[in-house]
Amino acid sequence: MNDKITTIIDQQKCTGCGLCLEVCPDQTISLEEGKAVVSGSNCLQCGHCAAVCPTEAIEVKAIDLANLKYNNFGPVDKWLAWGKFDTAELVRLMASRRSCRNYQDREISRDTLNDLVKIGITAPSGTNCQKWTFTVLDRRDQVKKLGSRIALFFHKLNRMSENPLLRLMSRLFGGNTLGTYYHSYYESVKRGLIEWEEEERDLLFHGAPAVILVGSEPGASCPAEDALLATQNILLGAHSMGLGSCPIGFAVSAIQSEPAIKDIIDIPREEKIYSVIALGYPNENYQRFTGRLTPVVRFPEMS
Repeated sequence: MNDKITTIIDQQKCTGCGLCLEVCPDQTISLEEGKAVVSGSNCLQCGHCAAVCPTEAIEVKAIDLANLKYNNFGPVDKWLAWGKFDTAELVRLMASRRSCRNYQDREISRDTLNDLVKIGITAPSGTNCQKWTFTVLDRRDQVKKLGSRIALFFHKLNRMSENPLLRLMSRLFGGNTLGTYYHSYYESVKRGLIEWEEEERDLLFHGAPAVILVGSEPGASCPAEDALLATQNILLGAHSMGLGSCPIGFAVSAIQSEPAIKDIIDIPREEKIYSVIALGYPNENYQRFTGRLTPVVRFPEMS
């Protein structure tokens, strides 16, 4: 929780309307002699007070408004009211985004990648802690270097899973994770490793020229959820900007299982990676939507 109070209220501009009190989740502000004042001892630094103030009397110093300035499109400077966006167009964007596994041989500019990070951090986070981290690989040779290191991990994992005794021990004492891996992934990973080494075919990052690793610093209240919410923003933002994207779960599993992988891309060991996103200009086009598997939906009767 970001409890350091950086909220400043201009008493000359404040009209005492009280709107800031109504939206403050932490009771940081109160009214004294008809004016809003900072009186609480904690602050989420969410900026609700500044956003609702009709006279622009409130500033939250910790918030960097430069994060709303983008390189590839115009300023985002006006709040969109509830119900004022076309829901059909929103759903069209979400349904159109597909995981891309064929990319053009074309780099993505750092300006574009920085815009994607800024789009990512418009997501909510638990207790507004905003402890995301974004490690951006913007060159294909960097992506290949990470891929080679991850390949070493899966070589080791495959050798372990080939051992019946280790699989038995895993079943007895480790929740059968090694056995599950062996039966579900061993053969496909083995083929992928052969193609990577003998044919230089990249079945991990699919030839993507860039990768964003989304993680969290220690201390976040729900870091995995925060990272995945930011990831979804990036995926949708990428599609709107003409980029293809693909979340790479095998890379996440490798990095979480072997933290030393983080060393080659200068990620501190104490950070945890929750999402790895391959990005590039797509070399594939689609003609229509496809459906999804039917989910489990419940409306429980609770008395």
